[in-house]
Amino acid sequence: MNDLFTASIVLYNNDRDILLKAINSFLNTQLNVLLFLVDNSIKDDLRDIIYHDKVVYIHNPNNPGFGASHNIAIRQSIDKVVDYHIIVNPDIYFNEDIITPMLDFMLQNHKVGMMMPQILNEDGSLQNLPKLLPSPFSIFMRKLKIPSYYYNKFISQYELRDAPKDLIYNAPVLSGCFTLLNLIAIKDVGMYDDSFFMYFEDWDLSRRVHKKYKTIYYPLVSVYHSYESGANKNIKLFKIFLKSAITYFNKWGWFFDKERKLINTKALFQFK
Repeated sequence: MNDLFTASIVLYNNDRDILLKAINSFLNTQLNVLLFLVDNSIKDDLRDIIYHDKVVYIHNPNNPGFGASHNIAIRQSIDKVVDYHIIVNPDIYFNEDIITPMLDFMLQNHKVGMMMPQILNEDGSLQNLPKLLPSPFSIFMRKLKIPSYYYNKFISQYELRDAPKDLIYNAPVLSGCFTLLNLIAIKDVGMYDDSFFMYFEDWDLSRRVHKKYKTIYYPLVSVYHSYESGANKNIKLFKIFLKSAITYFNKWGWFFDKERKLINTKALFQFK
């Protein structure tokens, strides 16, 4: 097995201090690592963010989108015969070695195609990011959040909030903010779908991997994420969100999706 372990961060006019926390978090390890910085900014002002023999900077000003940009790094990792690759958001950081435990778990469980750690807000509160496969109704309910008595019951199930805090389980959807990928699985099911510019590309990849492998939520280690929820605050991002939602449901089915129901029912059965 190749002992090289890779990761990628996609950049776009990022705050340098926040980005450096993400970079240094990943580099602070005894593992043999290589980090790709794929910069979609028009100018390459972030080229000098760090000079390190374990960092490769790629300027990509045509900005094909989040998933397509990570695919650039994934392809290079596959060409280097790397087995494992992490998708890292530029607003992620962690203070201890969380990679080794995740790698060890994946090495001992070869049917794992993707993994995500526990994701925390900067105040230490939990971000409920593992999910069931979405329906158009679930997207609508997450945005509307009314009526409250029904929303609370819905969101607890949809975001798997009632699962025991330290339980490792197979979640149909993992967030792309920090994801460990088994590149054997990725070569099997394919990389990110370039049809998605931003949003839903991680849900689409999770679904494809989940059909043939396990997509594991691993809450025994944690990272911090400065979650902005930009689509709820910016009309341009909201339009991108809607376009991606349409792309997703056109691909997998809108209200009639038997596979979605079967997968979600099986996921919920883990907690019986």
